Amino acid sequence: MSRLKKASVDIAACVGCGCCIAVCPRQAVSVPSGVHAVVDEGKCVGCGLCAKECPASVISIMEVFP
Repeated sequence: MSRLKKASVDIAACVGCGCCIAVCPRQAVSVPSGVHAVVDEGKCVGCGLCAKECPASVISIMEVFP
């Protein structure tokens, strides 16, 4: 059984720069109102591109248990 992975944002530390939006292949990340990044878990496939691109290192990839 494969484990699901999803991106998680530390919203207290995110500055809303939007770097993560540009690299997400599924358009799963947004920065509503320019405040902080939000991940749509229904679209996120846990590829990790957003976490690698984040200059503040506030996005992590977490295992999700159904």
